[in-house]
Amino acid sequence: MSLESDVADLWQRYDDGLTAADTDQDDRAVLERFLEALEAGEIRAAEPDGDDWVVNAWVKQGILLNFGLRETEQREYGDVTYHDVLPLRATEDLGNRGTRNTPDGTVIRRGAYVGSDAIMMSPSFVNIGAHVGDGTLVDSCDTVGSCAQIGENVKLGANTLIGGVLEPVEDDPVIVEDNVSLGAGCRVTSGFKVGENSIVGENTLLTPRIPVYDLVEEEVLFGELPADRRAFTRFVESSVGEHDLFDGGAFKPAVVATHVEEETLEASEKEDILRDN
Repeated sequence: MSLESDVADLWQRYDDGLTAADTDQDDRAVLERFLEALEAGEIRAAEPDGDDWVVNAWVKQGILLNFGLRETEQREYGDVTYHDVLPLRATEDLGNRGTRNTPDGTVIRRGAYVGSDAIMMSPSFVNIGAHVGDGTLVDSCDTVGSCAQIGENVKLGANTLIGGVLEPVEDDPVIVEDNVSLGAGCRVTSGFKVGENSIVGENTLLTPRIPVYDLVEEEVLFGELPADRRAFTRFVESSVGEHDLFDGGAFKPAVVATHVEEETLEASEKEDILRDN
């Protein structure tokens, strides 16, 4: 049987009432093989399919099984004691692939994939099911949530939050495609997709609830930023209008997207040079 079919069988039994106390050695072996496949990049919660992305619901089910069919235990990592259903990911393989993770606070949970020649600065956290591509920078105070898909050569500025989307299993995770640069303090949540080669200004909130005014195609989008855009936050007039509680009109955040400008690309390329040295 394949790993997918083993997970499907275990999911059905879990749905029928299987508990952590009921699992046997074979069940636990499936859970372990599943985590190893995630960490090796052999399976993903979502993957590109042409110009689109396809969610692998069975992978999300496998992640949920690793929570539902394990007990919380006291664990140790170095001199740190913590309590969780999962241990932290072993990181011995990272150095062999040219990936750097600085000490005192780069935390990678079991079931997370971190590619080759990547950089993780401390403190930062990569959750189960997340996929961080080759050459990507996860800067200080960054969080990469469960099942988030981060492409190759991406720059996550300091204090950036990439939200996790685990349930419902059919829903898209947050997707940040190749060669994207997110400025410090950005937030990307709720299955939002950032198209390749885009550059996003500091402290920009990207979420399906906030409109993206794409000045390139002259349309309003929700839940995605197209490829090759420069995006930044602006405030537009709200339908709330005037109210006795405040003077003047009310405003709400929006995202404005324009062409990526040449000087913006040059600045981004200079950051690449500094990082490589």
